[in-house]
Amino acid sequence: MILTATPGKTLPPGLLDLLIRAVLIAILAFACYRVFRPFIDLLVWALILSITLFPLQRKLEPRLRGKSGLTATVIILFAIAVLIVPVYLLGMSLASWVGDALDVVRAGNFHIPPPPQSVADWPLLGAPLHAAWSQAATDLTGVSRKLAPQIAPFALVALGKVAGAGMGVLMFFAALAVSGVFMAFAHTGHRHALLIAARIVGPGKAAAITDLCTSTVRAVAQGVVGIAFVQMLMIGIAFVLMDVPGAALLSLAVLLLGIMQIPATLITLPVIIFVFATHGAGPLTIAFATYVFIAGLIDNVLKPLLLGRGVRVPMPVVLIGALGGMVSNGIIGLFTGPVVLAVGYVLFWQWIEQWPVEDQARHTTHDGSA
Repeated sequence: MILTATPGKTLPPGLLDLLIRAVLIAILAFACYRVFRPFIDLLVWALILSITLFPLQRKLEPRLRGKSGLTATVIILFAIAVLIVPVYLLGMSLASWVGDALDVVRAGNFHIPPPPQSVADWPLLGAPLHAAWSQAATDLTGVSRKLAPQIAPFALVALGKVAGAGMGVLMFFAALAVSGVFMAFAHTGHRHALLIAARIVGPGKAAAITDLCTSTVRAVAQGVVGIAFVQMLMIGIAFVLMDVPGAALLSLAVLLLGIMQIPATLITLPVIIFVFATHGAGPLTIAFATYVFIAGLIDNVLKPLLLGRGVRVPMPVVLIGALGGMVSNGIIGLFTGPVVLAVGYVLFWQWIEQWPVEDQARHTTHDGSA
């Protein structure tokens, strides 16, 4: 749109200067965003971790003579030492499973058993499903060549997700290190957060909004994502040590179920049955079954301790955040998605509920009379 002055009229004083400043600010903001974009996920994850771990920092800091930097360093080093072994084992299990699958495909030893005759009697889909299954069982190579153009894009996406999982693990440890820096300067960061909130919502509401965001991040990160992650590690290590096929993928399934608030026993019970069927009922299998069964129920003990803290976020919001985050940002989004969406949800309803009471009453009366 071109700004022109009509004959005999001039632009309001300062309008052109204001527009030029706005354009320059927009250009600068866009340039800063492009530079900062590769680090957004890392810093968001680090911020979530620092908010989640800060209560531990506050408890340990007096015992280390009030040295916030030393306290943060101790916490981060301890967390890395605890997590690096199980994460390494799960990563090696996933890499081994993918390698074995590729070896089977290259050797041509993969085959599909013929379908039972009862499949053909299923209503609606029985006959075509039986025909397709039978063709795959007798001529898998031909079916693979026929479906290759459709399967190839999904295979590339799957391989990308596997590679992204490894990058996500590295990103997690990098974010953990950055979160230590955030915790070391937590008091300065809190003051800056208050200043930013004051510029957005006003000085009178800055402290309340900051505390609301902090409590929401901590509640969701500890009570939903954190519990699911701990449960995944406990169960996943047992799967790896027991040499359960696809242990890493089963562990990721446990993580997804935990975030979706679905019992992990849907995974652990079939695995326990499989281990008993293949290894027999010995002391090792009994110990494995007992441990895995208890680990599958541990969320029922941890949730009352960590979840809530006065913040109510519906589970569909957490689920949508987890799935949407995983689709958009891979394994990183699986953790950050629920937290970010929960904060947005809480702030949205906080804004809705701040509608003046007299306006609500007037609007309700008007709707009732209408």
